[in-house]
Amino acid sequence: MQVDKKHLINALNASARDLQQDITMHYGLMASILEGEVDEKYLQHFLNVCPRCAREKLLEKAIREAIEVLEESRKSFKSKQLEQLRIHLNRILMENKF
Repeated sequence: MQVDKKHLINALNASARDLQQDITMHYGLMASILEGEVDEKYLQHFLNVCPRCAREKLLEKAIREAIEVLEESRKSFKSKQLEQLRIHLNRILMENKF
């Protein structure tokens, strides 16, 4: 399998940029905590912009959309596999408290 080097370099650059932003965000939070200047509003902002939180929200939205499509197509397609997939996705949402 041949890897497109330009695509790989772009992916590595994006990953490094994300890591740098995470480090900067964590540094700012730790400095605020150590200086005793952290309030609930700042912490909530940090949690809302956390890259992992953003990815989780995106994944939750995608899973919910997939479940909706499966639910709508349930009447048209009598497929046990699609039913099991819908049940599985619902279970994932419930277990992870999305």
